[in-house]
Amino acid sequence: MRMYAPNPQTLQALRGSGIELVLDVPNSDLEGLANDDGVAARKWVQDNVLNYNPDVKFRIIAVGNEVNPNGGETARLAPFVLPTMTKIYDAIASAGLKDQIKVSTVTYSALISNSFPPSRGSFDGASGSFMGPIINFLKNTNNPLLFNIYPYFSHIENQQNVPLPYALFTATGGFPKDGQNQYRNLFDALLDAAYSAVEKAGGPNVVIVVSESGWPSAGGSSASVKNAGSYYRNLINHVLGGSGSPKRPGRAIETYLFAMFDENQKFGAESEKHFGLFSPNKQPKYQISQNAWSTIPLVESLVLYCTI
Repeated sequence: MRMYAPNPQTLQALRGSGIELVLDVPNSDLEGLANDDGVAARKWVQDNVLNYNPDVKFRIIAVGNEVNPNGGETARLAPFVLPTMTKIYDAIASAGLKDQIKVSTVTYSALISNSFPPSRGSFDGASGSFMGPIINFLKNTNNPLLFNIYPYFSHIENQQNVPLPYALFTATGGFPKDGQNQYRNLFDALLDAAYSAVEKAGGPNVVIVVSESGWPSAGGSSASVKNAGSYYRNLINHVLGGSGSPKRPGRAIETYLFAMFDENQKFGAESEKHFGLFSPNKQPKYQISQNAWSTIPLVESLVLYCTI
């Protein structure tokens, strides 16, 4: 599962569970860690990773979430992402764990220019200046890029050109082509646009991990229990099927479902409160097979926004 910030009670509960964890260095910590000489990063790793390892199976440390250099409240954090990644990586490496625990950052589709056809995807302008050195770091250290993919938002922002069935994996025809590649669903198209951008930034062998993907059950256009259940079930079947994407055929797509619980106290658009696979009372909203639950990673948002 993925957590957006260290939480001692949750980390303690994960001891001996066998659950692999993606743990975020939250955006609020980036500036302080980047501007330190490395002592703060080593302490962060000691306090939140080494004190629990190997009882907790850390998979990836994600340094920052959806920092966008093009504007908005996270733009000022862009200069701090790579320095913090480097210092966290050095601390992990000093502990002899760089081959066991990966270090990355989380970005998203807003940084991709020309996302269709997917082969045109690129990081341009401020996005290119920000992501280029990050991709180089990931390439040189053999680490993946974490990428959040939401067909829901692409659909509601352009419903005329992005039909609902195409976003829900249920389209039966009219599949767009990009050269020799045919795109039967929007998820693959968005993923391959990200791969194209990463390739153009100099990382042809950098693997993408889908660190968030989901669909809301209420609160907006096309947001319903029926549509959300269809999306989650079809996404699970797709990533477990092993077909990969047209640009990366036959390659497993490591994907995290957003989110474990509805975030009923979250600020923002109403739909943002309804992405949970479970309601705040811990009741599941969808019928998904037990085998799928044991296989698919979840994003744990409980510690941030959800009241039980």
